[in-house]
Amino acid sequence: MAKKENKLGRLNLKEMRNLVNKKAGTEIAYSLAGENPTDVRKWIPTGSRWLDSIICKGKLGGIPMGKVVEIAGQESTGKSYMAAQIAANAQKMGIDVVYFDSESAIDSVFLERVGCCLEEEPPEGMGWFLYTQAHSVETVLETIEEMLGTNDNSMLFVWDSVAQTPCDTDIAGDFNPQSSMALKPRILSKGVQKLTQPIANTQSTLLVLNQLKTNITSNIAEAMTTPWFTPGGKSLSYTYSLRMWLTSRKAKASFVTDENGFRIGSEVKVTLKKSRFGTQGRQCTFKILWGSEDACIQDEESWFEAIKVSDSLQSSGAWYSLIYEDGTSEKFQASGWTDKLKDDKFKDRVVELMNKEIIMRFENKEGPAGDFYDVDSDIE
Repeated sequence: MAKKENKLGRLNLKEMRNLVNKKAGTEIAYSLAGENPTDVRKWIPTGSRWLDSIICKGKLGGIPMGKVVEIAGQESTGKSYMAAQIAANAQKMGIDVVYFDSESAIDSVFLERVGCCLEEEPPEGMGWFLYTQAHSVETVLETIEEMLGTNDNSMLFVWDSVAQTPCDTDIAGDFNPQSSMALKPRILSKGVQKLTQPIANTQSTLLVLNQLKTNITSNIAEAMTTPWFTPGGKSLSYTYSLRMWLTSRKAKASFVTDENGFRIGSEVKVTLKKSRFGTQGRQCTFKILWGSEDACIQDEESWFEAIKVSDSLQSSGAWYSLIYEDGTSEKFQASGWTDKLKDDKFKDRVVELMNKEIIMRFENKEGPAGDFYDVDSDIE
């Protein structure tokens, strides 16, 4: 009797997807034509429209949901303020916020000033805010893992900061740094790798705050090309979908002062050190006020500099002219910029130019690349 042959047929996409998911014991295979965990469905505004405009190629972005993001910076560049502003914006979108604080640098007054809702039962449509001390690296990672498995709402985890969070061995041991050398980077690498897929599947976000430290090396070439490094180990950088580095603006005074000379804020430059959204290397700049009653990112003030490259903004001495689509124009001086933005027609035109000059010109590769990668090129 002839042996019956088993003919192999071609599986369709749905059958192949079911086969992979059955083998894994959970849903890991998706059709990218439909809803899937790798797509960014929501972006949390950073508080700076200019920054949101440079994060994702071809659209207005922000902090991507479903990803791991790093904000690193020098001291007094406003890292914690930006994180608090992002947390407040997330709450308004109905996203629950968990803030891990290792530096004891955050207080309720500061958080409420930037717009965070700290009530036990927030208004309908708003996410809640949970503050917790970052006791150790292991505690933070295990807490995030457990929360992702029990809360069915999207969450924003802010870790402020990973550089200052000890591991359990550091807490239990002595003050000798040699006793736990290289242990923390290994724990971080394994832990964040383990959390990446659950974060994507729940459309949550892990926002890691880090410090920029001077790269002390005997290699002159390396010191010139890589003046900064971030604690936590090199492998951690591969997990980030977006890395934003905040530095003082060298071409100008780093601090913002009031009329009496007291420091009330910082002028910072943001560089996208890494971006999986096609925008690595792009820069923007803005001022962060942290020492006044009006704690905020001076967002609208930065728009003036953002559209300076536009042909629709012309200058003559101390006067500028904003040209509308119909050819008419409106004159103003730089000192009156924020007052002019109170006019809806003027503001709408500026927003239109920002979309055109910052988003679409980069998307279409129009004009010199320096317009997008070096915000200090025209500053003396």
